[in-house]
Amino acid sequence: MNLWKKSAAMIIFVCGVASGFAQQMPPVPTDPNVRIGKLENGLTYYIRHNELPENQADFYIAQKVGSILEEDDQRGLAHFLEHMCFNGTTNYPGNLLREYLESIGVKFGANLNAYTSIDETVYNISNVPVTRETVVDSCLLILHDWANDLTLDHEEIDKERKVIHEEWRTRTGAMMRMYEKVFPVMYKDSKYAYRLPIGTMEVVDNFPYQALKDYYEKWYRPDQQGIIVVGDIDVDKVEEKIKKMFSPIEMPENAAERVYFPVPDNDEPLIAVAKDKEQQVPVIYLFHKHDVVPNDQKNNMGYLVMNYMNSMIGNMLNARLSEMTQKPNPPFIQAFAEDGNYLLAKTKGAFIGLAVAKEDGILTSTEALMTEIERVRQFGFTASEYARAKADYLRALESAYNEREKMRNSQYVNEYVRHFIDNEPIPGIENEYAIMNQIVPNIPVGAVNQMVQQLIGEKNIVLSVFCPEKEVMKYPTEAELKAVIDKVKAAKLEAYVDKVSDEPLMKELPAGGKVVKTEEGPFGSKILTLGNGVKVVLKKTDFKADEVRMQAFSTGGTSMFDDKDAIQFRLIDQVVSLGGLGNFSNVDLDKVLAGKMASASAYVNSLTEGISGSCSPKDMETMLQLTYLRFTAPRMDQDAFTSFISRNKAALANAEADPNTAFSDSINVALYNRHPRAINIKAETLDKIDYSKVMELYKDRFADASDFTFIMVGNIDEAAATPLIEKYLGSLPSINRDEKFRDVTPDIRKGLYENNFTRELETAKSSVLMVASGKCVYDQKNVVMMSMLGQLLNILYTQTVREDAGGTYGVSCSGSISKYPEAEGVFQIYFDTDPERRPQMVELINKGISDFIAQGPKAEDLGKVKEYMLKTYQQNQKENSYWMGILNRMLWEGVDMNTGYETTVNEISISDLKNFANDFFGQKNMIEVSMSSQVK
Repeated sequence: MNLWKKSAAMIIFVCGVASGFAQQMPPVPTDPNVRIGKLENGLTYYIRHNELPENQADFYIAQKVGSILEEDDQRGLAHFLEHMCFNGTTNYPGNLLREYLESIGVKFGANLNAYTSIDETVYNISNVPVTRETVVDSCLLILHDWANDLTLDHEEIDKERKVIHEEWRTRTGAMMRMYEKVFPVMYKDSKYAYRLPIGTMEVVDNFPYQALKDYYEKWYRPDQQGIIVVGDIDVDKVEEKIKKMFSPIEMPENAAERVYFPVPDNDEPLIAVAKDKEQQVPVIYLFHKHDVVPNDQKNNMGYLVMNYMNSMIGNMLNARLSEMTQKPNPPFIQAFAEDGNYLLAKTKGAFIGLAVAKEDGILTSTEALMTEIERVRQFGFTASEYARAKADYLRALESAYNEREKMRNSQYVNEYVRHFIDNEPIPGIENEYAIMNQIVPNIPVGAVNQMVQQLIGEKNIVLSVFCPEKEVMKYPTEAELKAVIDKVKAAKLEAYVDKVSDEPLMKELPAGGKVVKTEEGPFGSKILTLGNGVKVVLKKTDFKADEVRMQAFSTGGTSMFDDKDAIQFRLIDQVVSLGGLGNFSNVDLDKVLAGKMASASAYVNSLTEGISGSCSPKDMETMLQLTYLRFTAPRMDQDAFTSFISRNKAALANAEADPNTAFSDSINVALYNRHPRAINIKAETLDKIDYSKVMELYKDRFADASDFTFIMVGNIDEAAATPLIEKYLGSLPSINRDEKFRDVTPDIRKGLYENNFTRELETAKSSVLMVASGKCVYDQKNVVMMSMLGQLLNILYTQTVREDAGGTYGVSCSGSISKYPEAEGVFQIYFDTDPERRPQMVELINKGISDFIAQGPKAEDLGKVKEYMLKTYQQNQKENSYWMGILNRMLWEGVDMNTGYETTVNEISISDLKNFANDFFGQKNMIEVSMSSQVK
């Protein structure tokens, strides 16, 4: 594709990518594999055939409608309307919509969902089995009803008021409360100041029925709606169905104008400070606002180039900020920067800097963050920084191109939603790969540095600081924060110096070993045994062209350590990873790995130690080199360790302000009764970590590779991989220890136990966790029944606790069975509710369990769960991650969780589940912990 010549590309960097100039650029081609059409009534549709997953499709309706369109007395109606789409339509009254979709394996919450934001509302029916054409018809009919045929039944509206009130209760934390305080300053003279989608509970609880109907009829209309269907479907047939079904929908006469509300510029900085008793650490947001490219000017090459350069700027600056956190006395706990929308607003962009500060370091962190942004504005980036960022970008682009035949429906759907809502280009990966591979090599670092000037200006600065509220804390004043801004602007800064090394990852390569035995392994795999005892299990797949996953394990883990060292090994993974590998610090390691897709990280769990890694096929040697170094050359970095302790102490210093800390601690005590291996890390315990001792423990676990099993799944060329495996894994140290894990895992408390305590909370709420445990045989059938139990109780509680009682936004149920150190099942139930209604909701939960034991699940609910599990199983058959898990279980636990799975699912009866629930819950091991605000 000869769309660009070098001379043409260079024009951009002389003139800049201003929106006016962008109009002169060549247009971006549209992916020819998606069919886009527009009906006479204004409705837009996107249809694409795609076969991943097989026999499934996604159905979306995107609306250019959100909470920004509400009037003051309508705040919350856009979000409320989204909820009502699941509570009755003309063709699917009551709960019939959810009932039907769940009967074909489409789970509410997982596959059936929606979201409302400031400027858009999007509904999805995902992973729909479409082997029957009637299912396609039904899903399109649901989209049609959402678009134009909601019943908005008065009784359903009143029931949903309670649910949304509970959603507000669940979602309203410290940051949300502070956003509401600072937005009037940040969005001065703009409607965005008062339009968070959840709205106000005064409106939600009291709006008249007609107000919601009026909002629906005013804004849910064809010219604001986009239908998106992607999957294993016949494009021609689906297009015909859309035309027939949606064309009769009429545009209202004298339709209201869809206005996009502006955000004014500001000459002087806008500064807002908020505080909340439940905020744990100070958070600083620094914005440099700028204009956005209008939607009608995004369909040209200049916009693609601009996006590329913006991503380079963010990547390079984040690398610098990350490097700063490795210093012994870092100016912030963490920091991040990127270009994007000005938080909520589509009509204003901003270069955003974020920093998490120490309580006494807000001004210091603000100055450090702004200084680095200003340094970039004044001096730009170095050629070596840009070379690394560009190499990473081109490698990621190449990987996406290599996977072009393996893209999932959801990836396409997300692109088409953004095209419809924001007119983001959709060239398709083939076009994008060709275009950007011609453009990117011709974009010099100087052009990127010019782009920085357009993103970061002298004016339009907004600074927001979110603080813990506590008596002993000193808060920055607006004058002090303004003085920091002025100080940085006046400072004489020096350019960043990029320290780079030409040294390879490994200067000296190991001698290597040999494969001494080859045999067939489970599920079509091959097992290689090396001379040092290492076993390597290879399973070649064609699910992804550019992916190989690796997992290694060995028996032992932290069970081999003494309880007295619990503090030393509690954070062993994080501490060991601080220093980098070989001759490279973590900062330098990132630099040497630029342009490669390879990773390998070590872990030490309670019963095993091992390595998790991944790579593209062509970077397998790099992944194996990293693995070799994880065993043989872990590196200590005292500065990085000092920084780690300092930053984490600061992050935990005010942890008790967050109510979830008290809740978590209470749960821990309830479950494990203060066992030393289960104690949560506190700020004061960090000083007890002995860096040398941690490294000593780590080295002990990786001193002997003879009992390690490596599993590799993906696009593996065995002939090319074997010599690399022999060289690196065959050279791992081997002393032939005979080890088994020790049973020192903390036991979950047995019997009945309750701890229902009160705490002063800023938003009235009860958080409830119930945990059941007990002996349980570890086999395929029981694992399946435990999963079914969680799903069936979720369905039950959605109806009884959420819908009928309006007592919660949602109840989360899940269970699992572990084989080691002894077979045991654990089942947990979690929900938030009104403190005054907690006893009633707990009673409903307990009644649900009792009824399940007595009667089992409803036959139709069991049918829904089976359909979902069978659909998911078929989908998983083409996932590398699934086969990695199956092989890991088979080789570590000796249990086959794949063979016969469908038969097992199909044969499980109501009686089986009744007996399973009775056996499990009948052991009467139930822990209940709740944290509630004081009932008034």
